[in-house]
Amino acid sequence: MMIPLSFGVLLALGLPITLVLAMTALLYIYISGNTVLYLSFPQQFFSAIENYGLLAIPLFMFVGELMNEGGITRRLVALASVFIGHVRGGLAYINILANMFLASIVGSANAQVAVMSQVMVPEMERQGYQRGFATATTCAGALLAPVIPPSMLFVIFGVLAQISIGDMFIAGIIPGLLMAAGFIIIIALLGWRYNYPPGVRLSRRQKLQNIVTAIPSMLVPTVMIGGILGGLTTPTEAAALGALAAVLVGKLAHNEIRFERFGGMLMRVGINTGVVLSLVAAAGVFGWVIVFEKVPQQLAMLLQSVTADPFVFMLLVTALLLAVGTVLDGIAALILLVPILLPVATQVYGIDPYHFGVIMCINLTLGLLTPPVGAALYVAARVTGAKPAEIIWPLLPFLAITTALLVLLSWQPFLVTALIGR
Repeated sequence: MMIPLSFGVLLALGLPITLVLAMTALLYIYISGNTVLYLSFPQQFFSAIENYGLLAIPLFMFVGELMNEGGITRRLVALASVFIGHVRGGLAYINILANMFLASIVGSANAQVAVMSQVMVPEMERQGYQRGFATATTCAGALLAPVIPPSMLFVIFGVLAQISIGDMFIAGIIPGLLMAAGFIIIIALLGWRYNYPPGVRLSRRQKLQNIVTAIPSMLVPTVMIGGILGGLTTPTEAAALGALAAVLVGKLAHNEIRFERFGGMLMRVGINTGVVLSLVAAAGVFGWVIVFEKVPQQLAMLLQSVTADPFVFMLLVTALLLAVGTVLDGIAALILLVPILLPVATQVYGIDPYHFGVIMCINLTLGLLTPPVGAALYVAARVTGAKPAEIIWPLLPFLAITTALLVLLSWQPFLVTALIGR
């Protein structure tokens, strides 16, 4: 009882989640009187980040920075326009397709929504879309970033669960494509209902030009995803090769990268990486305390008294994570809950860890767009000037279809595990 009480009080005081996790562990040691655990505290803190897979996080962030500086974003948006004809709501479809392309590079919803809000929302407004809907579509598309590989949430889950990060990436492919298909259906229905403006008809010459200019940009996701799927590289090596490819494409093909800007890019990557790794380290000591207190075993007994059905268990977890995601950042919630929920899912209900990981990550991704925290929602509002209330209402259909997908994936785990042969 002391752990949730201490955690709740510190969180209510408004402390950063890193401090909340670390201080909760220290308070537990103090209250329990088992002071010998103080000697293990530093070791647990640092051992949590002694994992090779975590190197992928700053590298993925660096790829995103290089992509923005090298003009890759703009060319991928132009490539998406090739696949959309003169159809109603054409620019909204382009928004989703462009987000799919970028999701294979960026891996972070917050970063992607910031980039795409600047690129797509002004153009959609110019063609007659309401700012709220344009921003909501961009936010929905950014939900693909933590699902379509590579994904920082998948990296962190793989580290916490001690499973293959590469297989986690592969497991996210089908769910990511299903999400994109669901979003496209929503746009089709809304376009018919609200009579959205048709897309711009491109000439054959324009289409060919967009394809040719985007070919170098496609080298970045091809190197990263191809290396992982082909078993040629680890996710960390793929991220490093992706960064090299982004530099070469941005400098040699596009001639837009300026080396004098590298200092600022590296500073931003360093700061963001420090935030993420401090969370992982603090979660390491918190998870150590959770295991010491036998919280997973207690939770398993409680859940077994409620249901013995794995599908019902997954629905209960989905409801819990949707609630948690509204108040905690996705990364923080992931590293907080994985040590508690994963042993119950795998050992008690026999759920595949990759299946459980994808469900967790999609659940917590929704929290990025739901108040009161909704980090990506407020990033989009700040970039576009739209009020959060203007974004929420047109965003609801996208959130609803994602929630329905969660139920489907919980019911049919083969949609997650088919590509990894489990």
